[in-house]
Amino acid sequence: MNAENGVLTGYDVFFKSPARIIYIALVIMVVLPFDMLPFGVSIAPWFALFLGLVYAMVFQCPYPKFNKKTSKYLLQASVVGLGFGMNLIESLKSGSDGMLFTVVSVVSVMALGVLIGRWLGINRKTSYLISSGTAICGGSAIAAVAPVLKADDNEMAVSLGVVFVLNAVGLFLFPPLGHLFDMSDTQFGTWAAIAIHDTSSVVGAGDAYGPEALRIATLIKLTRALWIIPLALFTMFIFRDRKDGGKGKISIPWFIFLFILAMVMNTYLPLPEWLTSTLVYISKKGLVLTLFLIGAGLSVKTVKAVGVKPFVLAVALWIIISVSSFFVVMATID
Repeated sequence: MNAENGVLTGYDVFFKSPARIIYIALVIMVVLPFDMLPFGVSIAPWFALFLGLVYAMVFQCPYPKFNKKTSKYLLQASVVGLGFGMNLIESLKSGSDGMLFTVVSVVSVMALGVLIGRWLGINRKTSYLISSGTAICGGSAIAAVAPVLKADDNEMAVSLGVVFVLNAVGLFLFPPLGHLFDMSDTQFGTWAAIAIHDTSSVVGAGDAYGPEALRIATLIKLTRALWIIPLALFTMFIFRDRKDGGKGKISIPWFIFLFILAMVMNTYLPLPEWLTSTLVYISKKGLVLTLFLIGAGLSVKTVKAVGVKPFVLAVALWIIISVSSFFVVMATID
């Protein structure tokens, strides 16, 4: 603070605020290409999320709007970039095994979520949002369905808070469990795509397990995310407002179609290897940064807003889909 006129200077903002300094330093650290140095290793996705969570528990995020918007669009751009490392024909062949699982799990989780939520006495919209996030793709599904439901800020905060907490748990827990049960990359990628909520955590878990697991997990998860469109239309009908005919804005995940386009280009166009490998490398770095930003944006207040009953519903649905999909994957996929 300038002693003469009481004006907060740029020096005060950036060099006398530990939260800002540490935030900027961590952002730089997670994206630096340490793996290109002799004996260097890159920061793993799970560790980036861990850094973000630790930061959020100690400090309040100094740039909440920047953090939220950047994590959203950076995730989408990173997923699109990963498409340049995938062959469309091979990916579709690998992902076909998970298609039936996706259909069955989406329908069953939505039905169970609504029933269990009613039994627990949870707000109808809150239980529907949690079920949508668990059944399809976490925060993206909740964000797409909420405007149709006309959900308020509290219902959104509770639903997203549950999803973010379980996403963090899933990213840390699933890779060790996969190794414990000696799952192949195909088995783990399919399982992670079905049982983990958000695309970011699915991709992060797949990347931590292996390149083939990453490829399969990304494909199946994005195929699963397309269910946002019919779910939003169905929601518009079920929760329609008699006064305005149930009209609501539907958020379509357009980045999924760009991801498919990237796969098509990589499959059928003579793109140079250096270009595609560079795009994939940058995309993986973007994913690491995304996970840090998501962790840094998870405040203690958000965790407290979750409450007991919604958390019980979310954990119950998560256990059901995780355990059932695990046994189906182990029994049907080599």
